[in-house]
Amino acid sequence: MLGAQKRTGDMSDYKELQVELSTAPKTWLVTGVAGFIGSNLLETLLRLNQSVTGLDNFSTGKQQNLEQVKGLVSPAQWARFQFQQGDIGDLAACRSACAGAEFVLHEAALGSVPLSVTDPVRAHNSNVTGFLNMLIAARDAKVKRFVYASSSAIYGDDPRLPKVEAKVGRPLSPYAATKAINEVYAQTFAMSYGMPSIGLRYFNVFGPRQDPEGAYAAVIPKWIAALLKREPVQINGDGETSRDFCFVADVVQANLLAATTRNPGAVNEACNVALGQRTTLNELFLMLQNALRRSDPALPEQKPIYRDFRPGDVRHSLADIGKARRLLGFAPSHSIEAGLELAMDWYRRNLV
Repeated sequence: MLGAQKRTGDMSDYKELQVELSTAPKTWLVTGVAGFIGSNLLETLLRLNQSVTGLDNFSTGKQQNLEQVKGLVSPAQWARFQFQQGDIGDLAACRSACAGAEFVLHEAALGSVPLSVTDPVRAHNSNVTGFLNMLIAARDAKVKRFVYASSSAIYGDDPRLPKVEAKVGRPLSPYAATKAINEVYAQTFAMSYGMPSIGLRYFNVFGPRQDPEGAYAAVIPKWIAALLKREPVQINGDGETSRDFCFVADVVQANLLAATTRNPGAVNEACNVALGQRTTLNELFLMLQNALRRSDPALPEQKPIYRDFRPGDVRHSLADIGKARRLLGFAPSHSIEAGLELAMDWYRRNLV
């Protein structure tokens, strides 16, 4: 049964879902489809022979991500993809993209804490106004499920570890505030219109096609690129800041499970999506350097450069993923080491 209510809690649930989807294709909309997570969602859905509409304005997404997906799927699978260039700030573009979709996977956002601190208006326009437009369009299109990217940033200044969905603190950045508002709007649309949604609170996602360039690049691709180019690696703070790093394939898994679950207890909830393990930045640096030097001993061994803590950053982050396991059948498939090997393979091929 698609999205079975009772799941066993291991990867067989997701594998069963993949088989069922491939034999009974659905129609999907992925916003931010040319981005890092969006393009990974697109790749998986097309491999499962799904029909996908993608929406992106290329503000952070890249055409080359779509071209890479095209090269990884068959021509018949690629023919199931329709791309619309548009902005979620435009309600008409959202309505056009939602037409005919059974499931919406909403990834489009300005996903940077530092950039939100620098430009809170831009963050609000993309993450709040754009989110509201997508909710309206999905509601009017009568989609079966609206799954959206929330964030671990919602936990703010709450010091308790691991992070449990019911216990949040005060937001530490405009980005965190926008994600908190998203969850409020989703709940409001559930109460006012019966709109079925599920929020996924992502923790530090990494993997192939994550952009290593720019001042606001995520730490893993930025450090891999620096090490491969023999450039110094800079760490904000003392390096003992910790994160719960999650490989992108597990984010894809969570999205598909959330979209198709028939567990009524999962609908209109927010769930952590993570590995459920904590890694310090110092540990991460050593993992990356050692792994890269194993494959290329000529890479020089270096020590990181420490600088000031970054405003708006949370000191420690660790997810309790029990709720996602229980409600969605979510079960992470990749350790941080396994995920890093796959990510580094992609960066070696695409940066060197």
